[in-house]
Amino acid sequence: MQVATISFDRFNALADEQAQARILAAREKLGKRAVILGHHYQREDVYRHADLTGDSLKLSRLASQTDAEYIVFCGVHFMAEVADIMSKPEQIAILPDLAAGCSMADMANLAKVERCWRELRGLLGGDPDNTFTPVTYINSAADLKAFCGEHGGIVCTSSNCGSILEWSLARREKVLFFPDQHLGRWTGYNMGIPLEDMLVWDPDLENGGLTAEQVAKAKILLWKGHCSVHQMFQPSHILRWRNQNPDGIVISHPESAFEVCRQSDFVGSTEYILKTVKAAAPGTKWLVGTELNLVNRLAEEVKHEGKTVQFMAPTVCMCSTMQRIDPQHLAWTLENLVEGNVVNRISVPAHEAGPAKLAMDRMLAASP
Repeated sequence: MQVATISFDRFNALADEQAQARILAAREKLGKRAVILGHHYQREDVYRHADLTGDSLKLSRLASQTDAEYIVFCGVHFMAEVADIMSKPEQIAILPDLAAGCSMADMANLAKVERCWRELRGLLGGDPDNTFTPVTYINSAADLKAFCGEHGGIVCTSSNCGSILEWSLARREKVLFFPDQHLGRWTGYNMGIPLEDMLVWDPDLENGGLTAEQVAKAKILLWKGHCSVHQMFQPSHILRWRNQNPDGIVISHPESAFEVCRQSDFVGSTEYILKTVKAAAPGTKWLVGTELNLVNRLAEEVKHEGKTVQFMAPTVCMCSTMQRIDPQHLAWTLENLVEGNVVNRISVPAHEAGPAKLAMDRMLAASP
């Protein structure tokens, strides 16, 4: 018999050690009924409890292959949406704290993208569906993935973006890329697309701040959006570090600004960063431009080989919204599941889930 939902107020004041103990106890009672997913950027006191770790798409795919009844995603909102879309109908996706969002994802919403599409119709003098392939980074809301699915578009990740842009440009002559301008620009640049053919669409300006002539000439329209963490890295950080470590190696995530990527020795996704540093020769020195929790965890994992790993920015900054998933919220979520209560379920409506999955299926088919 289901009992009343346990209020979070009873957990909010728990000391971290108490919350940790209650997490372990609840997990033992739940057994394989629940699988806990931990994103690379997750704080360590939560990440330690993860059954599966990785980036958002990898985690959702792995979770869908389990027999777990509950998928507890220690990440952010759009990640739990992807898990719900990709999982079996009987599986339930849960986000321990609904306030765990993504500032980048919030920079493009359905109303603004639909207005952009209408404005493109006016600028082009015809249906944008005939000219533009909409491409959304996986770091976006489900309704934007659905928009892409309905308009012949597709989803991309930081690791497959090049293949996805090739797929998109093979079907239509132009791309509307959202929400992260930096990933789109860096990927297009590496495909040989001139910077002047990749223009920024500012959703807060009429017609994106562009003229009909500019839109006609552009190959890629880049949404004016960015990751608040990766945006903080600067070329000066790299220069200062290279002066101190002339034999050092710089690796950055493609959500970083263009000049940061261009001055890096390697650029790639979180998985790519981890694999590259772990496979490097012992004693190498690395400056890493991505989220702090990942960098600190990586530094610990490779220090026994004499490798040093340093966070790129001089100031401490982590994904603040993902930090909202703390031991107290995880304990609260799991204890409610033990009692038969599902809290903070993430359920994408069927009218969005269908076309969103279509856009993601296109991505999986087009990826190497």
